Amino acid sequence: VVSTQSTGAMKSFFALPLDQKMELAVQKHRPRSHNVYRGYGPIVEGLRTQHKEMFNIGQFNVEQSGQHNEARDYFVAVGREVNVWPRTGDVHFDSYFRELFTESFETRRRVGRAVVRSIGSVLGDEEGLMNRFVEHEFSTLGLRRYPGGGEDRLTELEHEDSTVTILSTFENPGLEALYRGQYWPVPPSGRGFIVNIGTLIADITDGRVRAVRHRVRQINRERFSIPFFFTPSCNADIARSLTGRQTAAGERYFVFGDWMRDYLPRVEPGLLKPQT
Repeated sequence: VVSTQSTGAMKSFFALPLDQKMELAVQKHRPRSHNVYRGYGPIVEGLRTQHKEMFNIGQFNVEQSGQHNEARDYFVAVGREVNVWPRTGDVHFDSYFRELFTESFETRRRVGRAVVRSIGSVLGDEEGLMNRFVEHEFSTLGLRRYPGGGEDRLTELEHEDSTVTILSTFENPGLEALYRGQYWPVPPSGRGFIVNIGTLIADITDGRVRAVRHRVRQINRERFSIPFFFTPSCNADIARSLTGRQTAAGERYFVFGDWMRDYLPRVEPGLLKPQT
C-alpha cells in the first residue's frame, strides 16, 4: 500500500544542506518565515520530549479565504496556511517530492476518513462523527527522521495522540505501545499502516474506542516514519460525545479549534505567536 519511494525521497530531502532546509523552516526556528506550522523543523539538542528532524505538509497549496470568528482568525489561518516545498535547483527532484507527498497526503486522508466512518458506523452514528471532520484544517502529513545511535534513549517520550493517526514506520522498529502496564514493541508497518486513536476521539466515543499510550526508542540506525494526523474541523463540536454526554474536553472547550489552540503550544512550545 505504502510507496517504497517515500523513504528514498525523505532521505534525499533530509540529506540536503542545513541552510537549504532552513529556507523552509517554520517561524519558531526562522522568524522571518511566513509559515507557522507547515514546513521544516531541525533537531533541537537538549529537548527532552523529542529528538527528531521533521517536515510538515498540509492540504492547502493555494491561499484559502473565508469568514471566521475574529478571536480565531490567526489560528484558523495557521490551519489553512499554504505548504512550502523544496526549491533545490533540481527541477526533477523538486517536482517529484511535491507530487509524491501531495499524493501521500491524499492517500492517508482517504484512510483517515474510512477509519472515522467505520468507527461512527459501528457506534451507530456515522454521520454524526463524520460531520466533525469535514474541513479538518489542521490535518498534517509529517515526515520524520530520527538519528540513529547506540545510546539507549527515547526519541519520543511516552504520550497519547489527540485524534486519529495513520502511521507508516516502514521496516523500522522502535515504536513501543503500553499494554497491561508494560511497553511492548510494535511490529513495523511495512507497506501498510498503523492506526492509532487519540484521547479526544476516545472521549467523543464515550471510551468505546481506546487511546493507546506509546513512545519511540532510538535504534542503531537512522529511523524514518510518516505520521498523518487526521483532525476534526476547527468548528467541530467536541463538547458532546456521540451519546450527548459532556466530554472531558467540553469542560473547557466547545469547538476543536479552541482546544487545538491550547494543545499545540504544549506539544510544540514556541510554535504560536502570543495573541492579545
